[in-house]
Amino acid sequence: MQAKKTLLLLLACTISSICLAFNPSPFHHEIASRHRKRCSQPHQKRHHDSRFMMIPINSQPLLDSSDQILAAWTFAFASSHIGMSATRSSIIRSLGETVNSLNLVGNEGWELPVWWPGDNTGGNKIFPDNLTAGRQIYRGLYTAVSFLTLGSAFGAYLHSSSVAFDISGEQSTLLHNACLVSAALSFGAAIASLVNASPLGLMPSFEATTDDVDNSGSLAGIRRDDALKFTTKGLTRITRHPLILPVVPWGIATSVLAGGRPCDAILFGGLSIYAMAGCYAQDLRVIREEGSVGTVFQTESRDTKEGVSEEEQERTRLRSFFEQTSFIPFKAVYDGRQSLDDIVREAPWLQFFLGTIAGIYVEEKILQLLAEWSA
Repeated sequence: MQAKKTLLLLLACTISSICLAFNPSPFHHEIASRHRKRCSQPHQKRHHDSRFMMIPINSQPLLDSSDQILAAWTFAFASSHIGMSATRSSIIRSLGETVNSLNLVGNEGWELPVWWPGDNTGGNKIFPDNLTAGRQIYRGLYTAVSFLTLGSAFGAYLHSSSVAFDISGEQSTLLHNACLVSAALSFGAAIASLVNASPLGLMPSFEATTDDVDNSGSLAGIRRDDALKFTTKGLTRITRHPLILPVVPWGIATSVLAGGRPCDAILFGGLSIYAMAGCYAQDLRVIREEGSVGTVFQTESRDTKEGVSEEEQERTRLRSFFEQTSFIPFKAVYDGRQSLDDIVREAPWLQFFLGTIAGIYVEEKILQLLAEWSA
């Protein structure tokens, strides 16, 4: 009962804080007006020149060239990430073997700082074994591909000449407020998931150190233990993808707040589609036992089984986690696999509350920057 009262209080504070921010932001209208002015002349000229073409006067391409480039880069971002995740195990294995052939695995000179929160697999060594080395290099490649594809998509987005939809008056204010709520709550959920990680995600998990384990590499009494992510708790009782799925409502809301142009739908709506497709692809790999997903290190020997490979133990744990959780939020609660009371008691509400408040500022800042950069 006390937990429920605390939850209601935090939700009330969150909603009240959002309402205080509801002097409708000028950025939504500013973006729309700027793009109407910038794009009106080219479209008028194209309309005039169409008299000399053997096509109907009102015939216009669904997307202009800049939007087509944007769509291509957005698709490249989504497909490359899903593709790299689908072939993750073989990529990691190949990278690990390559690093080992260069005599970098187990190299005493390649170590993290002593204050870095490491794990028990190899202490502070960056490449303690082939598998860990492959994972480290894989993360670097994954990040590089992200910067290349998503950065190029954003560049194409800023050069788009799409025309914003004309939504004004009371409808615009209501839509703006609803989308801002959605974006802020999504941001809060994603922030909260950083301390309530899933084994299907890339975020690590940490715990307080104890006297009966090796505390080397711990920082301020905290050490990394990704094996903790296999235990359903808090947000993972709601969905097994607490970090990525909030991108879906955020992307939809931001596409409207940014002006509702085709380029907004392509970039931000495309990120929403990518989030759903990526999470679903992860689920399929778990079901088909096609290899590892997320980032999980074997950090404790307490749950290991002699004669069973680490990869097989990880698959077993993932299957168990998968069976207890759901892709669709709250579906596991609906069908009885999880309890709403457990969610209320375990979820990181403080982080969710602070993340939602920060989400209001971040979303407004994003809109402001988009208005300035698109001018």
